[in-house]
Amino acid sequence: MTRTGPVFRYGNGGNIARAQFCNRRHSALMLRIHADGSTNTSLHGFQTLYPALHNGWTDDIYARSLRAAQLVQAAAVRTTGARNLGLVRRSDLTGFNWANVPAILVECGFLTNPAERRLLQSSGYEWKIARGLAAGVGAFTPLR
Repeated sequence: MTRTGPVFRYGNGGNIARAQFCNRRHSALMLRIHADGSTNTSLHGFQTLYPALHNGWTDDIYARSLRAAQLVQAAAVRTTGARNLGLVRRSDLTGFNWANVPAILVECGFLTNPAERRLLQSSGYEWKIARGLAAGVGAFTPLR
């Protein structure tokens, strides 16, 4: 856990620093947790982003990141009952491009959707999200 409030706990808070933090620790998975926004205020649901495949750049983490994205997305949708917006490949995210460990970014809903915003602000729904994320990460990185 690198951020428990408005400030990154380990050095400057950029996405490069977060990736380097995980790289240095040989993390099994870098999981970034976000809430999305859109000009379409009716948009709602859960989606997981993962690095696009680029030879010589993300090819070492691509397959494991995709597998983590699949497992976490499925578990989170199952646990929360959220609309499944699927998986999204991204080549433009600094955190992915600097990562040497599998990396995913989950968008747990849309703060711009009033109903989903209320859900995201409720402790009961936060716990559902947490349980879903934990189940997906646990399926990806089982305890030995």
